[in-house]
Amino acid sequence: MSEAFTHDLIVIGAGPAGMSAAITAASIGMKTALLDEQPRAGGQIYRNVSEVGPKIGALLGQDYLHGRPLVDKLSRSAAEVRHGVLVWDVNRDLAITAMQEGRSFQLRAPQLIAATGALERASPIPGWTLPGVMNAGAAQIALKSSASIPAGPIVLAGGGPLLLLVACQLLDAGATIAGIVETAPRANRWAAIRHLPAALGAPSYLVKGLKMVRRLRAAGIPWFTQATELVIEGRECAQALRFHSAGRECRLEAGIVLLHHGVIPNTQLSRLLRTEHVWDTKQLAWAPRVDGWGQTSLSGFRIAGDGASIAGALAAENSGAIAAIGAAFALGHLDSVERDQRSSAARRDLARQLSIRPFLDTLYRPPEWINKPADATVVCRCEEVTAGRVREMARLGCQGPNQTKFLSRCGMGPCQGRICGGVVTQVLAEALGKPPAEIGSYRIRAPLKPIPMESLAALSHTQFKGNNP
Repeated sequence: MSEAFTHDLIVIGAGPAGMSAAITAASIGMKTALLDEQPRAGGQIYRNVSEVGPKIGALLGQDYLHGRPLVDKLSRSAAEVRHGVLVWDVNRDLAITAMQEGRSFQLRAPQLIAATGALERASPIPGWTLPGVMNAGAAQIALKSSASIPAGPIVLAGGGPLLLLVACQLLDAGATIAGIVETAPRANRWAAIRHLPAALGAPSYLVKGLKMVRRLRAAGIPWFTQATELVIEGRECAQALRFHSAGRECRLEAGIVLLHHGVIPNTQLSRLLRTEHVWDTKQLAWAPRVDGWGQTSLSGFRIAGDGASIAGALAAENSGAIAAIGAAFALGHLDSVERDQRSSAARRDLARQLSIRPFLDTLYRPPEWINKPADATVVCRCEEVTAGRVREMARLGCQGPNQTKFLSRCGMGPCQGRICGGVVTQVLAEALGKPPAEIGSYRIRAPLKPIPMESLAALSHTQFKGNNP
């Protein structure tokens, strides 16, 4: 290992992909560091799994508890695991700058695996910025982290397996579900049917979905499908959800509205490193271009898990192992025969997990209108920029998100465009009559997240410092 490197491999993110990558790399004998923002390993899907009590564990189910042995295996591995670490910059030479306990430090390895997972897709509808409105995943995080549930009637609106899962978990936890409002168009069902034979290769997912539907139906929860024209009513906070379904206007009173229209890859880090991306027309989101070993267009930089393509926790676990094996081969720790032997089981399991994705991606493809908000609807929550303002930027000649950022501050808030980025791309695409792939996305710069100035001042000069400008 070169003296300029502190490790053979650095993994960012301790979800299923990151944990699996670190465990695999350490077992091969690579000097591995795993960096994660949370106080414990698990990521979003297995958040707090090592500490959760038996009652909440049983409520969250076996899919959640599957993460516990993975966390245990990580703790027994030779990987160096650092929690409470915010990675806020990565140079193209793969030098990492991160902050822990208020102090910034730097590490560098010839191989880097980003396992930063996914983000919930924005659902910009009128009233979505009101208190009491949140993503469905946020309610699940509260349940995992503090065993808490929202008080009062709850409406869940949107589509996707997570929406049904959160509804079941909240129902079992004693929450009051006032209704489920699905927004997937009817056409999605017909389009998904042709993918059903392939989906039978992963029957457990289908059975799981049917059980959730049966559980919610048995509870007598009002259920609406193919909903359109969603509006959240309220002045100081959410009071009701109004929408159209089956040709009539409906209204459900609720102080909590949980929105969910699927998840999309978190591309902040890959955008920072200027790697190649493609517009995924099925998931309506940007995705980094990677090969079968997670390798991006930047040598040594790999992406594993949902940060590359949405496929779920079990698929992420396998892709993390495969990326680590690819990194080991690149560094000469394995020859091609050993590489292929070590990855064969993970590849077989990954193929099974991926067999259902075309069916799910088609069935729960977001409705077109979710990315075509009305002019008065806020799309950038941080800077309170409306869809109408973005369209005005297009009329003034802006050809992409970075120009709208310059003129309107859209995407310049604390979230750094994580929430509004995809929406802005699609609003501009519609306004300019171009495909999203031609519109592009925000240019991401360090720091990836806000950091205090004192952290920079405390940056140790005795540790490795990157030499890229």
